[in-house]
Amino acid sequence: MATAAPNARNTASARQVKEFVYVWEGKDKKGRLVRGEMRASGETLVNVTLRRQGILVSKLKKKSFRSGKKISEKDVALFTRQLATMMKAGVPLLQSFDIVAKGHANPSVSKLINDIRLDVETGTSLNQAFRKFPLYFDPLFCNLVGAGEQAGILEELLARLATYKEKTIAIKAKIKSAMFYPVSIMAVAFIVTAVIMIWVVPAFKTVFSSFGADLPGPTLFVMSISDFVVANWYFIFGGVFGGLYLFFESWKRSLKVQEFMDKALLKAPIFGSIIRKATMARWTRTLATMFSAGVPLVESLDSVGGAAGNAVYLHATKKIQSEVSTGTSLTVAMQNSEVFPNMVTQMVSIGEESGSLDQMLGKVADFYEEEVDDAVASLSSLMEPLIMVILGVLIGGLVIAMYLPIFKLGSVV
Repeated sequence: MATAAPNARNTASARQVKEFVYVWEGKDKKGRLVRGEMRASGETLVNVTLRRQGILVSKLKKKSFRSGKKISEKDVALFTRQLATMMKAGVPLLQSFDIVAKGHANPSVSKLINDIRLDVETGTSLNQAFRKFPLYFDPLFCNLVGAGEQAGILEELLARLATYKEKTIAIKAKIKSAMFYPVSIMAVAFIVTAVIMIWVVPAFKTVFSSFGADLPGPTLFVMSISDFVVANWYFIFGGVFGGLYLFFESWKRSLKVQEFMDKALLKAPIFGSIIRKATMARWTRTLATMFSAGVPLVESLDSVGGAAGNAVYLHATKKIQSEVSTGTSLTVAMQNSEVFPNMVTQMVSIGEESGSLDQMLGKVADFYEEEVDDAVASLSSLMEPLIMVILGVLIGGLVIAMYLPIFKLGSVV
């Protein structure tokens, strides 16, 4: 008993030894040039290990990972898909990490994968290794990996996770594409209007100063606005860009602002319907993925609310979880939350009665993902002529207002 504790401490300290990747080059017993990489705690260990293999090392250096791009959700989804494919093909887990890390184009991802591999190699479970990087692997991801490890179906769960992440990324991309076009056009219109007001209109004003006749009302109105913009352009631009920066920062950091904006976006006249459908698709897809992995319903709802990406559905999910934990059926709890359409609750009811809840939730997610696709396509075709009319009225009105005095030039002459 006296030696058990020191041995345990020695084992724990051995596991905490930091290892590095070394690139080596040398000659084997036949004099052939060989090279490779080895993970070790120091150069001495690399030399000793290679010498035992009959390799005389001539070059040895620590491999440096250059800084790469920021790790995105797409990188994590690709890594998950590659890892699932490798494991399904029968490649051992540690070797799968090596293959994926060496083949990735982003050095930041390669470093992340090597850090996770080091933890797994020293005896840490895969889901615990992922939990050390919460910025890239959320609780839902780690819980599903843990469920896969316990049930012995890790490769299947990784494949489901990859599919889930790919579909979630696709939904977010569609929402962003729907928002990007009108926002970019509005930004261009603001810049063009500012250029006209600051440089073009004052040039016309100089010409009209010796016109010798009364200027039309629209022209005088545009010139007065131009004078105000020229005199206060730094306040206007500073206020606009500063206000936008403060708004988005408060949206990112303040829970009250996030809740207000989430509610407002769901009620928006054009985009509200698309955002609601996208949120519904994420909610049902997440619950279907968790439930199909064997995670109990109450525990699954822990991750579902946050994955929906909307404060309204987060609060509704907490209420549903509370009711389900006291014995209420999921269908009744969802109806009580009053945020789910009748079609969704009916599909969930059928799933509960037939014992195929995960399949029904998956079908609901597929339906709403198709609805988002159709809504984004129709919105794009609707927004194009509408934006062209707005730009035509704005820019065209300014141009016409400045050319009206020229039409009177004949009567003055």
